[in-house]
Amino acid sequence: MKIKFSRLKIVEQLAIVFFFAVLIPMTISGFIINNINQQAVRAQLRASAILIANTVSDEIDFYSVNVTERIEQLAFALKYFKNDAQRYSYLNDVLKDFQSCKKFEIVPDDFALQKIKIRNDEQKMATVESGMADGRYLVATYDTEELKNQLFRSLKDDKRQIYVLSGDGKLIAHHNYKDEDFKETLSLLPKNLEKDEAKIFGKVKNQPLVYFKKTEPNIMVIVNTTERVVKKTINTNRFKIILSILAAISVIFTVVALYIFYLYINMRQLFKGIIAITKGNYERQIRLLVTAFTPHEIVFVAGEFNKMASEIYKSYLQLKKNNIELKELNEFRSNLIDTVSHELRTPLTSILGYTSRLMRQDIEIDEATKQKSLRIIKEQSERLEHLIEDLLTIPDIEGLRLHTVSESVWIPQVIEDAKLLIRNKNNTQFIFNIDENIPNIAADRNRMVQVLANLLENASKYADEDTSVVVEVFEQNNFVKIVIKNKCKIISSSKLNSLFGKFIRLDNNTTRTTRGTGLGLFIVKGLVDAMKGDIKLSSTKEWGFCVELTFSFFTREEKV
Repeated sequence: MKIKFSRLKIVEQLAIVFFFAVLIPMTISGFIINNINQQAVRAQLRASAILIANTVSDEIDFYSVNVTERIEQLAFALKYFKNDAQRYSYLNDVLKDFQSCKKFEIVPDDFALQKIKIRNDEQKMATVESGMADGRYLVATYDTEELKNQLFRSLKDDKRQIYVLSGDGKLIAHHNYKDEDFKETLSLLPKNLEKDEAKIFGKVKNQPLVYFKKTEPNIMVIVNTTERVVKKTINTNRFKIILSILAAISVIFTVVALYIFYLYINMRQLFKGIIAITKGNYERQIRLLVTAFTPHEIVFVAGEFNKMASEIYKSYLQLKKNNIELKELNEFRSNLIDTVSHELRTPLTSILGYTSRLMRQDIEIDEATKQKSLRIIKEQSERLEHLIEDLLTIPDIEGLRLHTVSESVWIPQVIEDAKLLIRNKNNTQFIFNIDENIPNIAADRNRMVQVLANLLENASKYADEDTSVVVEVFEQNNFVKIVIKNKCKIISSSKLNSLFGKFIRLDNNTTRTTRGTGLGLFIVKGLVDAMKGDIKLSSTKEWGFCVELTFSFFTREEKV
């Protein structure tokens, strides 16, 4: 008797494949469920509770230091006013900029200060005071409710309970407060509290409690993970499990599709490639599952499509490069406008002002005033000329069209010429240590004068008060080294590496303390490179800013 086996239908095959394909993914899903429920919830809750305690602690530190420093600065500024009427007028003006601050008061002694503190405590207000130069106190009254809002502003959506206690155990701020939960939490606190570090306490592992006992200021932050938070976290993890199961199901359908619809897969690859191109993914290449059964037409279409996609991707990269160049050009335009607005306005205003004064016919101007006005007009005109020269030099540097000549240059004489060009308005002292018999270097003399004048003036401008700028010239390893250094605040390596860029300054546009375009080091770098020299920047505790130039000796073989 012969047994005939008929071919299975698609539905039957799908049922068999589905049975075996589901077994492994579902086993993995069960393991994920068990692992997440057992460990992930607990670890996540502990880590997040500690993070919240540290965040609140950092907010307290920041706010305490910020408020105290601002009141101290304000108290220091009051000594420059002649009377209390002017002081109170000034305080009323700046009150608008002090968030949460309700009013300022000037009190004569400690007794009056204590009265204000008692009054503010009764009204649930915070008090911050600072001594003034004349022995009195400047007292600021802050709204504690607004302080609380600001303290917990980053945690307003968090459902945990957060308490901030003073050194004597008084509750001074809270978030999601419940009296019974608060009392129960305090009862679980250990007797010996570790300081300046977030610590977990409590008996329920899935509901961690965290305290942070701070030394300065003397406060304690407590974070209570409620049962509601635990349930929400578990539901979140359940959602992750569902996503894992859906991913497993997608694998199942993929296996079934690969088994049943072999040719359809190749067609889908074509569709996906087309969709990828329409969405902007121009790197996408069609990879077919090619066998002897793959139709020639599909292989041909896929090959032509990949060629087309490659050409489109090349065009896309070129367009992206062009967009970057346009962005850089736009940034240059914005910086140029900013520089012009900052650096042209002041000299133009001075020139117009002093010119108008000299042209007035209704007043008599003595000769000294005339000379002073003309001198200022000349100085500001030279400043404008220097700015314009810097701006005109930029295209030559960027286009590598900067013209220099190689000639024999004696550095001591170049330094003397450069000293005549610098504007040393801070009267900074220069110390020159130049080795005797220093050899001549191969460089462009006029450009070297421009480089050294720029560097000397820059070093003088940013040097600390009552310090000197040191210039050293010496021979080292068959090269001439020129080192210019001053004493100033240490410059970070990230900032130091960017100083050769256009419009880069040590002080930004909003805190600008010295005049300048931010083009000096950019131009110096371009000139030094054009003369085949080398320039390096460094910053240490001893010398806040140091520039090192390196040039080769001049030989007769050098082209002049």
